[in-house]
Amino acid sequence: MNRFSIRDIEKLTGIKAHTLRVWEQRYQYDFSKRKEGGHRYYDGEDLKKILRLSLLYKRGNKISSLLEIDQAQLASYCLQDVNAGIHTEPFRQLLEAVTNFDEETFNQVVHLQVLHIGLQKTMLDIIFPLLNLIGNKWLCDRVIPAQEHFCSELVKKKLLLATDGLETVFTENTRTVLLFTPTGESHEIPILFMQYLLKKNGTKSVYYGKNADIQVLKKICEMHHASHLYFHLITHLDDRPLENYLQELLSHFPDKKIVAAGPALQNQSLPSSPSFTWLKDSEAMLKFSAVDLVNSWAPQY
Repeated sequence: MNRFSIRDIEKLTGIKAHTLRVWEQRYQYDFSKRKEGGHRYYDGEDLKKILRLSLLYKRGNKISSLLEIDQAQLASYCLQDVNAGIHTEPFRQLLEAVTNFDEETFNQVVHLQVLHIGLQKTMLDIIFPLLNLIGNKWLCDRVIPAQEHFCSELVKKKLLLATDGLETVFTENTRTVLLFTPTGESHEIPILFMQYLLKKNGTKSVYYGKNADIQVLKKICEMHHASHLYFHLITHLDDRPLENYLQELLSHFPDKKIVAAGPALQNQSLPSSPSFTWLKDSEAMLKFSAVDLVNSWAPQY
C-alpha cells in the first residue's frame, strides 16, 4: 500500500498543508489516517479524495459544498467538461482502445490523425487531452494504472519514431538544448514532444530523460556544450522546495539559459533572473521550440 506524507500530498495536489488543516478544523473532516503512534499518513484512496477536491475547488466550487458530496458523485463531477473539442470521434476511439488494451486500433487512429492534421496538432489537440482525461479517470476509479501506462508507452513510441524520422540540417550557430526532468518527476512525454519540436525546427538537443541529478547534468553540459537546460514539471516530488531547486540550477549553470514548463510551476515563486524563462502554456512552448538565437537569452514568454 502506498503511504504519503503531508509534503507529498501538498506537491501532488497543489493544496497547501496549512489549507488542509484549516479545512479539517473548520469542517470537522479528517483527510488522513493515523499510525498506532498517532502519526498521520495518507494512502492511495486519501490521495484520490484530495485530488478530486483540488480539481473541483480549482474550478470555482466552494470547499464547504464539496465536502458534503459523497465520493461517487465527486468522481462523476471530475469527469465533466473534459473533451477533445472538434476531434471528438478520434478521441473516443483512442479512449476505447486504451480501455481495451487495443494497440492496433490505437496506432491506426493516431496514424490517421497525424496524416490528417500533423503530429504537432495531434499531440496538442488529442493526445494531451486524452492523457489528461485518463488521469482524471484514474482519479475517479474508471481506469487502472496499467491502462494509463499502456497509453503512455504507445505515445512515447510514436514520438521516438517521429523524431528519428525527421531529417534536419543543423546550422553552425544553433542552440543545444539539454532535455530532462528533475529528480522525482517521471513524466517523459512532454520532454519527448519538445525534443521532436526542436529537431523539427533545426535546433540541436541532448536527451537525458527523467530523474536527472544536477551533477550528471553538469557533466553532460561540459561534453555537449549545451546552451539551454529545459525541463517540464508535472509532479514535483523532490524533497527540496521548487524555489530552492530553481535557484540551485541557476547557481550551478550561471552561463546557461534555464527554461521550464509544466503545471507544477503554476502559483510558485519563480526566479526573476534573466537566465530563467517560464513557458506558461503550449503556445509559449511552441515559440521557444521555433526560436534559435544562440547569442541571446531566451525570450520571456
